[in-house]
Amino acid sequence: MLTPVILSGGVGSRLWPLSREYYPKQLLALVGENTLLQNTITRLQGLTNLSPPLIICNEAHRFLVAEQLRNIQVPSSSIILEPVGRNTAPAAAVAALTVSYRDPEAVLLILPADHLIASAATFRDAVNAGLPAAKAGHLVTFGIVPTGPETGYGYIKATEPVTHTVARVVERFVEKPALETAQQYVNSGEYYWNSGMFLFSAKKYLEELERYAPDILGACRQALDNAIEDKDFLRLDEASFRSSPSNSIDYAVMEYTETAVVIPLDAGWSDVGAWSSLWEISEQDSDGNVTVGDVLTENVHNCYLRAEHRLLAAIGLENHVVVETPDAVLVAHKDQVQDVKKIVATLKASTRPEADLHRKVYRPWGSYETIDTETRFQVKHIVVNPGASLSLQMHYHRSEHWVIVKGTARITRGEETFILSENQSTYIPLGVKHRLENPGKLPLEIIEVQSGSYLGEDDIIRFEDAYGRTQQ
Repeated sequence: MLTPVILSGGVGSRLWPLSREYYPKQLLALVGENTLLQNTITRLQGLTNLSPPLIICNEAHRFLVAEQLRNIQVPSSSIILEPVGRNTAPAAAVAALTVSYRDPEAVLLILPADHLIASAATFRDAVNAGLPAAKAGHLVTFGIVPTGPETGYGYIKATEPVTHTVARVVERFVEKPALETAQQYVNSGEYYWNSGMFLFSAKKYLEELERYAPDILGACRQALDNAIEDKDFLRLDEASFRSSPSNSIDYAVMEYTETAVVIPLDAGWSDVGAWSSLWEISEQDSDGNVTVGDVLTENVHNCYLRAEHRLLAAIGLENHVVVETPDAVLVAHKDQVQDVKKIVATLKASTRPEADLHRKVYRPWGSYETIDTETRFQVKHIVVNPGASLSLQMHYHRSEHWVIVKGTARITRGEETFILSENQSTYIPLGVKHRLENPGKLPLEIIEVQSGSYLGEDDIIRFEDAYGRTQQ
């Protein structure tokens, strides 16, 4: 069987303010209606002897990932939760161990969740072309046929063909080059962009990992042996996984193995590594602009303009990126969008919430959006999905007023439980146990007014929770 392994643990800080710590780029619909994660999975349709995908993701994204899989009606073989990021080599090791337990001959297709590929059919042809080499014991990577001297990618040099296949023997991996060197690579026709996509048997990868990075394999085997089943998820043991070195598949194995081969791929690939990349691959108007949302322009050329929340009007801009969200706006020259990560680092150093969260925050039971906040009060719009419920909880520092604006609510307050409908309200005093549930078939919407000396999300003491959470 061919098992797709979708690596969905990244953050994508260069696409801030749209991509954030708790809602990263792979979960966003940047081009078209589906998210990057959903596109990664749906482009596999048409491959034969395919098992359900195995997803490896950040623990904080688990419910969002599961919901996005449900939305495209794709079951997963497993959703494995990383308690901490350790790069691609440990993630692939966990996948190989998981799959090999049930299918010793399984072949893994390792795919980052945040790439765009214009031609899914060409991609599938490349996968099929690489399968004979993978089954023969090669570690296959996919090299992107370069369209220009890109300095933001690593390169793979490969010249000698593998007998009876379209694969080429990997001669060496090259770090991100200077512009002049990159141009020489492109002119030679012997170099490919390193895509970070791989195809190999689980057994062979584990053998090579044992040879070149046994400390990674040992830590991952222990993390999996001590993993805990948590509803639809497999939660890796944190202490064991944390002890693994953080390393990529390239550095841990591919640069050392004697079995590495590359399949050339020319399918309109992009890793969407920056806003300028998104401008390049998106449909542009006659002025070279890409506009998303409610955007008006006057004398604007070669810009990427995205409005998520309100009207965006631009005048006299050229080669700029402007991205508007409810709580942050980015304005940058296209040549400097790689430095967006510096802004994110500054936000994190200042412990500002804009680095991690959007104004609208998704939870396993629904979502909440902060409407207004001041020193001693905060107003939220809360949506609870049908049949869902918040945890049984209490707060030490705040009281809450709830006004039902849509749907029906079942409310637990202290020792009493009661039903409220539209235009009814209740008060939750400080220190009283309470729970909000939606017993209906339609979304429940309430307006919550919090008041107190401290309004942080960490002022939540949980007593019962349907989703296995201990903190917000």
